[in-house]
Amino acid sequence: MIALVQLLIKYAFLEPFGAQTSLTSLGMVLLILATIFIAAAGNIINDIYDVETDFVNKPNKLIIGKSISEKTAYNLFIAFNVIGVGLGFYISHLVDKSPFFSIFVVISALLYVYATYLKRTLLIGNIVISLLVALSIIIVGVFELLPAITPQNQPLQLAFFKVIFNYAIFAFVINLLREITKDIEDIDGDHKAGMNTLPIAIGRERATKVLFILSLIPLFIITLYTINELYKNLIAVIYFLLFIIGPLLYISIKAFSAKTKKEHRHISNMLKLVMLFGMLSLLLYTFILKK
Repeated sequence: MIALVQLLIKYAFLEPFGAQTSLTSLGMVLLILATIFIAAAGNIINDIYDVETDFVNKPNKLIIGKSISEKTAYNLFIAFNVIGVGLGFYISHLVDKSPFFSIFVVISALLYVYATYLKRTLLIGNIVISLLVALSIIIVGVFELLPAITPQNQPLQLAFFKVIFNYAIFAFVINLLREITKDIEDIDGDHKAGMNTLPIAIGRERATKVLFILSLIPLFIITLYTINELYKNLIAVIYFLLFIIGPLLYISIKAFSAKTKKEHRHISNMLKLVMLFGMLSLLLYTFILKK
């Protein structure tokens, strides 16, 4: 999904509508690879520190100690980080913005801190990982738009960046909902591992009510956006109603009464679909910008 959204931003949104971009196709591929390698490293270190909880929550999906050894996993974690950060260093020099290299270092460090400590804390871990998901979208704007800004094109470049930033906010909110849902789903294993997630702190039932209330926020905002901005574009309105607003309404209804692990897993999967269809809406800008 990271690769897909980054490709969509460049080839379905920025380039077709005249944005001044900084990366060649090869540079874009390298940016995607850098992001994916660092994200993969984050997943690996997360799995290493999640062995105890996954043994309870997802025994059939346990990888570390079953499919590969912990030592091999650590070596892959280090190798993937070195590749990702190394590519980030190269791309930063490619656009003559060497300070941008620090973004990759910060992302890599935060993923490690998240896996080893932050995910055990109340909501902070959820917020940090959701911010990193949002950053995987913003980073395209940072590398594509900012180095190419001139006094003449600044308003247009910033307008493009604002749209990318709005998509990043959408990704942040949906991912945060999904993180809370997964915490409710995984409460048994997390409790055994001594973690302090939201459902452990306030109880499964109250956490589900919090999830329901929070799920109304993107539903309200996207409905308002559809009414105010997309009403002249029938295709865009139908798309948003069927693939984003409808599923979000369904998620809210489900979240209101969800009690079982299976129900929360279903909500989590639905949120993943909403995230996917939200990103695919970038393809609609051909119609939206014609209004």
